[in-house]
Amino acid sequence: MSLTPNNNICEPAKPITTDWNSIKWNKINRHVTSLQRRIYHASRENDRKRVRDLQRQLTNSNSALIKAINRVTKVNKGKYTPGVDGFRAISDKSRSKLYDDLRNRKMKLHRPKPVLRKYIPKKNGKLRSLGIPTIKDRIFQEVIRMAMEPEWEAKFEPTSNGFRPHRRQHDSIRRNYYNIQSGKWCWVFEGDFQACFDTLSHEFILKQIRDFPHYNLVKRFLEAGYVDNGVFYETHKGTPQGGLLSPLLANIALHGMEDTLEISYKKYVRNRNGTISENFIPQGKYRISRFADDFLIFSQNKEDIKNIPTLLEPYLSDRGLILSKEKSKISHISEGFNFLGFNFKYDKDNVARIRPAKISIQKFKQEIDYICKTTYGDNVGTLIDRLNPVIRGTANYWRYAVSTSYELADMDHYIWNKTFKFLKRLHPNKGKRWIKNRYFPPYNDGKHHSNWVLSDPKSGEILEHMSWFKPRRYVMVKHDYSPYDRDKIDYFESRKANFSLSTR
Repeated sequence: MSLTPNNNICEPAKPITTDWNSIKWNKINRHVTSLQRRIYHASRENDRKRVRDLQRQLTNSNSALIKAINRVTKVNKGKYTPGVDGFRAISDKSRSKLYDDLRNRKMKLHRPKPVLRKYIPKKNGKLRSLGIPTIKDRIFQEVIRMAMEPEWEAKFEPTSNGFRPHRRQHDSIRRNYYNIQSGKWCWVFEGDFQACFDTLSHEFILKQIRDFPHYNLVKRFLEAGYVDNGVFYETHKGTPQGGLLSPLLANIALHGMEDTLEISYKKYVRNRNGTISENFIPQGKYRISRFADDFLIFSQNKEDIKNIPTLLEPYLSDRGLILSKEKSKISHISEGFNFLGFNFKYDKDNVARIRPAKISIQKFKQEIDYICKTTYGDNVGTLIDRLNPVIRGTANYWRYAVSTSYELADMDHYIWNKTFKFLKRLHPNKGKRWIKNRYFPPYNDGKHHSNWVLSDPKSGEILEHMSWFKPRRYVMVKHDYSPYDRDKIDYFESRKANFSLSTR
């Protein structure tokens, strides 16, 4: 056994196990998390040498390799999707064999294969390109991500929420609400980078990570190229969407907008009945909210907001980016603006309101229509099984942002019309009363009661109502708090407990 320096966790020099079922995951996770937290604190203290030493230790760790294999081949949705080599590892036996193979390789000598390019439709009718790395490339990317992310979590701006641990769309949504609720920050620059992931400068990204122990491997990942319809193409810019490392590299590249706009923060410490709380108030002429490559900039007057494209020129030029003329525009909060599927508006009653955007409502209705039509010929149980995940997922996304239950109840009415039409088609010779008695018995689970809850007569399974998911106020992650900070463990455990409560 070899003792990890400055750590009480031991890791064997020989492979921990070749039997995937006997892995002690608590020990694996504890070891990796401990190293990540040490990297984070060394980065906060700007101790670059210690950061590199700990990152090297993590990337050479058996625990990190096992955890990466498990995520890539067992946890991720793309576990069944192979890269250009066609290789997959979908059984525990194949995972153990893969571990035995990769642990004997030197990661710094790994030669990535080109990614396999696929295309998926976007909301605007265009196609988004995805780059699918091989399983082995994904595993090494995940190991690199585990080592690199804590360093940058100690640096990232508090207004950046995309592809970061314990941050989500609702953090950006809530920040928008705080920015407009007073009516003071009334002008908005709606920004979007043109083909952001495809045009990011390799030189700029590599300059930011020049001290990383596996700098050369990251460089090879960026320059690995892609295969499209059997033809190989070189890559001289961009980070392919689909790789596990790409979101982090994109965040690293996009970091720095607050400095460009001269935004700073003033810390206030309050003591309320013995409870000390920290508050961070932004200072400067602008306010920002960013999720991945979508961002909003707020100002108090139109002259300042008009200067945004000019102020961002150096920022964009360094990163190889261009503002999308199609999506970037200036608006007033009284007119309303859309962001992450919601519409924000400061109405005539001087109240800030958030509602699902019209395009989001339309997309949801289209999905309900599609499910109902493609389930014709099947029984009610199948319809309920297909509709419930969509209803539950959309309601949980909307409930943390909408101001009232009206939007959710309105969707219930739409779903009822579609499902009743389905039932009439299923039983063309039966009347409405017969359908009501068979499929809508009185329902009361102690929380909700109604005479119009669709139920499967055979299994008793019911179709959930969106209005059951009552609006809940979302609390943003405070300032630059990170789960890698050992002093914030209780804070994030408390947040996790709040979100693990009943969804209805």
